[in-house]
Amino acid sequence: MSSWETNVRRVIPYVPGEQPKEANIIKLNTNENPYPPAPGVERALKELDTDRLRRYPDPAAEVLVSAIAKNYGLKKEQVFVGVGSDDVLAMCFLTFFNSKKPIFFPDITYSFYDVWANLFHIPYETQPLDDGFQIVKEDYYRENGGVVFPNPNAPTGELLPLWAVEEVLKHNPDVIVLVDEAYIDFGGASALPLIGRYENLLVVQTFSKSRSLAGMRIGYAMGSEKVIKYLNDVKYSFNSYTMNQTVLAAGVEAVRDESYFRKTCGKIIATRERVKRELRGLGFSFGDSKTNFLFVTHPDCPAKELFDALRREKIIVRYFNKSRIDNYLRITIGTDREMNALLAFLRNYLKERS
Repeated sequence: MSSWETNVRRVIPYVPGEQPKEANIIKLNTNENPYPPAPGVERALKELDTDRLRRYPDPAAEVLVSAIAKNYGLKKEQVFVGVGSDDVLAMCFLTFFNSKKPIFFPDITYSFYDVWANLFHIPYETQPLDDGFQIVKEDYYRENGGVVFPNPNAPTGELLPLWAVEEVLKHNPDVIVLVDEAYIDFGGASALPLIGRYENLLVVQTFSKSRSLAGMRIGYAMGSEKVIKYLNDVKYSFNSYTMNQTVLAAGVEAVRDESYFRKTCGKIIATRERVKRELRGLGFSFGDSKTNFLFVTHPDCPAKELFDALRREKIIVRYFNKSRIDNYLRITIGTDREMNALLAFLRNYLKERS
């Protein structure tokens, strides 16, 4: 080892889902929206004044912040935006989790949490999900340095009801409680109405899933004016210009078209419920997902075997080689055509295998 390497900060990095380069792939592995963004997004990008690109964007991203605030009935001082919810969540970790007490998050959850904790030297403890992959709210009542959990959880898809989220808040008045709602638009009740009663609550959402803008990287946090000010202070000390001109234009149009947003979410939910029925008929087991994906297992077919067989058929799903979930596949809900192709393959494969 070179002498300079002794001063390198080493972390085990987050491993993103595969982004295949080959053609004719059915891509059901990264929970992207199968439908295009709102029509106004394309129009805004075509009409963008390219002369603006030589100038720095507004560091406050006010046009986007204001659009989000209006959509949710908030003040603009209650909204923070960043480069995808990953950027927003990382800023939250950096800003609020500076205690010597460990932060709490589930043992089976979004695998970026422990990466950030290690990167920023934040102590943490994982709290085990129960046998049904549900968050046990009582595990978060002990003394801690902060609480983080996705709702619905990922990769399991399980939803914690709003009353249970509030119970966690009631038991943690002295730390930030961060609810990561990347998938909330596909069937859950947001914790957003609780912001007015709990100054320490942060709700984080994203444009990547329900608003079809994963490629634009837009995330946002909503909370009390005080917590948002703290977030902005850290952001401006780190990188003032996080949101570029094209992203701001696209984001505003995506927020404005509520009708299109509801329509595409509804289509995904309808497809998800149909696919649930079909998969149960094939012998698969899974929870009552309230997301745009299903987390499935089959009693007679190992998940890794099925993952490899699907990959050979150019159908890509997500497999996690981790304790407790190494016999599950996470399957993104695609278009009806894509899901029909998946189901047809599974029917034939399981029949030939039996």
